[in-house]
Amino acid sequence: MPRASAAAAAATARHIREIATEMFGTRGFGDVSLDDVAESAGVTRGAVYHHYRSKAGLFGAVAADLQAAVATSVVEAAESAGDDPRAQLRAGCHGFLDAITAEPAVRILLVDGPAVFGWDKWRQMDAENSVVHLREALASVGTDPDLLDPLTAQLSGAMNEAALWLAQSSNPDAPDRAHRALDLLVDTVLG
Repeated sequence: MPRASAAAAAATARHIREIATEMFGTRGFGDVSLDDVAESAGVTRGAVYHHYRSKAGLFGAVAADLQAAVATSVVEAAESAGDDPRAQLRAGCHGFLDAITAEPAVRILLVDGPAVFGWDKWRQMDAENSVVHLREALASVGTDPDLLDPLTAQLSGAMNEAALWLAQSSNPDAPDRAHRALDLLVDTVLG
């Protein structure tokens, strides 16, 4: 039997990730097996192993896709704010909060991600995506270079915590309250 073309293999890998994203987002890492993913994707368990080597490998690929999607949302939100760096920082921060709290990102990236990857790997993934844009935005508004890294870490951490708070809240006005609080933080940074 001939091997699948590179395009077909890529399509299969993408389909497996899409199914896994939905399953990890709904059920969580611990409650999803590779057999579950394979069955839902209509492929063999061997196909999942071929593309991702392990459950953690598949979860890593799913998380990488979501990290990239969140970063894209941040950039799009910032760019939609026009040319003013201050407006871009504010819009990018709000874009991050909206994107990271959308399912399945919040569960995969903020709840299960740190436990599956460990804090060092999780922080590296975050630093390679949305944090890059946050740091650039803070630099563009004139943040003291000596404070740029700690301020980036603290504002990023505050937004991640706000996202977790939102994910756990059943209060319908929680998103509005979180965004108002974010405005206070950004206003403080902007001075």
